[in-house]
Amino acid sequence: MTYETILFERSSFAATITFNRPEVFNAYSETMSQELKKAVAAVTADEKVRVLFLKGAGENFLAGADINMLNGWAEVATTKGAAEVKRILDGHFSPTSLEDLPIPVIALVDGRAWGMGSEIAIAADIRICTPRASFAQPEIALGIITGGGASQRLPRIVGSAVATEMILTGKPLSASDAEKWGLVSAVVEPDKLLEAGMAIGKSIAAKSPLMVKWAKRCIQLTRDHSLQDGIQKELTQFSETFTTEDAAEGTRAFLEKRKAVFVGR
Repeated sequence: MTYETILFERSSFAATITFNRPEVFNAYSETMSQELKKAVAAVTADEKVRVLFLKGAGENFLAGADINMLNGWAEVATTKGAAEVKRILDGHFSPTSLEDLPIPVIALVDGRAWGMGSEIAIAADIRICTPRASFAQPEIALGIITGGGASQRLPRIVGSAVATEMILTGKPLSASDAEKWGLVSAVVEPDKLLEAGMAIGKSIAAKSPLMVKWAKRCIQLTRDHSLQDGIQKELTQFSETFTTEDAAEGTRAFLEKRKAVFVGR
């Protein structure tokens, strides 16, 4: 399939989505929204894809939404009401679809990850960035608020105080502060960004695909469950691992001092 605003590539174990509007800092648009939905659906349907990478073309990840698109929503709200805007947005790409993927999503952030760019990045499972990267929710300066989940995800990642300051002031979070507050797991030079991401991706791809799926599911229990409820659900899932071929292979390979060959069952 041909895309206008993104690049979609597959390798032996991974897929990569590149936001490809560098002339406008990879701004998120209506077209990009629909293309992202199609690309994520393609990843979901391909069992060979073990990891999804997200990155931006040029020197930015994704620096927010196209202003013309926002103005269009404002016009719809004026003429048809907020409910119609909500209906339109329900048909858009949602960062939640990244969380719903059974495989890990790794965001490789260079330059600005602002607005929707930040919201897409924080919906990824792992984030790595460069020293010149920054994360921001500048919607408040436009007289609007976050709409892609930042008000819910950011406090869970960086804590309420930092998230509230970011959302209410629009002030960007630098790469060093993003690492300090746990928003990213590493800061690497731009020419090492893809290499660092690939190293993590290859490490994950060498593990049982079924166990990676189950582990991601357990981590996400923190979104909707209490601590004790989550622990019990994790224990149930842990118990089920011992019924799988991969668990038997993993323990056998350890005892035999060889590399495990996982089959995803």
